[in-house]
Amino acid sequence: MSGLKALIADDDSSILWVLERFLEEKKIGVVKAENGPEASALLSTPGIALAILDINMPGKDGLEVLREAKEAGSRSEFIIMTAESTMKNTLEAMKFGAFDYITKPFDLGELEIMVDRAIETMGLKARLVNLTERLKERLAHETVFIGKSKAVQNVFKTVGKVAGKDVTVLVLGESGTGKELLARLIHSNGPRSVGPFVAVNSAAVPRDLMESELFGFEKGAFTGAVEEKKGKFELADGGTLFLDEVGDMPIDLQARLLRVLQEKEFYKVGGKAPVKVDVRIIAATNQDIDKAVAEKRFREDLLFRLNGVTVTLPALRERKNDVELLADYFLEKFSDEFGGGKKTLSPKAMDALESYPWPGNVRELGNVLRRAVLLSPGLAISPEDLNLPQARHRKESIEEIITARLRPFIDKTDHKGKQELYDFIMPFMERPLIKLVLEKTKGNQVQAAEVLGINRNTLRKKIKDLNIKLGKLRE
Repeated sequence: MSGLKALIADDDSSILWVLERFLEEKKIGVVKAENGPEASALLSTPGIALAILDINMPGKDGLEVLREAKEAGSRSEFIIMTAESTMKNTLEAMKFGAFDYITKPFDLGELEIMVDRAIETMGLKARLVNLTERLKERLAHETVFIGKSKAVQNVFKTVGKVAGKDVTVLVLGESGTGKELLARLIHSNGPRSVGPFVAVNSAAVPRDLMESELFGFEKGAFTGAVEEKKGKFELADGGTLFLDEVGDMPIDLQARLLRVLQEKEFYKVGGKAPVKVDVRIIAATNQDIDKAVAEKRFREDLLFRLNGVTVTLPALRERKNDVELLADYFLEKFSDEFGGGKKTLSPKAMDALESYPWPGNVRELGNVLRRAVLLSPGLAISPEDLNLPQARHRKESIEEIITARLRPFIDKTDHKGKQELYDFIMPFMERPLIKLVLEKTKGNQVQAAEVLGINRNTLRKKIKDLNIKLGKLRE
């Protein structure tokens, strides 16, 4: 990396010191700035290949520095730092052309991967379309996708990169994860945001009506067709057509859909002249689409056309640290909708929400809280008010049980100090395991060692180190 230079800009001198040491160890020259105007001026320094900018700086924020540099034709790669991991910051950073985005406090190992990738791809990365028109900003703000977990932040990054590109997008995820909401977010941040957004659910429309629903029909095309009707494709002309649950589309209609994507024209039911359309397709499914292709239920050539970019939405059980954030959003929304004051969750009610597996994902969470806000007698919502369906509870895995017990302890741990957590926690994990196995074998160490999969000498040492009393175990 000899000869490369990087600009680091932050009004925190300690951050600058850490970044300078880090980059110098990688043999990268460093120039420093403590405010936005100084950072903008230093970007003209010859050889600047990389800029690591904080968002909040005096004089001019990091996003403004980034935007101006990209508009001026800068070929530097930018990594944006922020202490606030929000959807808006993530979308703005990626929209203006940032290479990546990192949240403070960050891990130097993660930053090193970003820096290496940025340098390796320097000069090869396509420039992002600038999406700064007032209408697009307004529409982006109206479409709210809630989440601070890393999985959701990665989704925001992808949206920021692809929204401005007029490519097809395939959204994968379980029912209730927010696939249509994500499609609207992509549309409202893209070049067709001033055009219509038209959604059709392939699973909800009867099979014999799907063709006329998509393509429309001419007057007299069949009994009951007393006047011409436009289909979803024609209604979406100049905008975005969202094909929800496309995996449920009948195989014969898939061939017609493929032709529209290829030719950008179609025939109405009963029509003799082709209808030309210009639409962006965003498709979604909750199915295992590769399995559907293997089972000949979905055309492979259509899948190739649809998955220009694939975005996978995580299930709510995979982003449990977003439950509280989502709950706050729904409580405020439904409290405003129904009136009567802002409802809150009792600590036990929040615990119930966070421990529930949410098979219906965010949609189910919203429905549960809508009902609780409407029917709870007081301002504080109790676990009973939530009325979570017990029939849907599943047995927690060992990993989930351990994670649930460890999370409160880890959350309270100061990551900046020396904790030696591994050495502290592991005896508490090993001791009950070994005691339970010894109880099962009535203190027989040979049998216990076999069950545990360790040798007898190791077991003896652990019994001694963990101060396990064998007396009662032999009874």
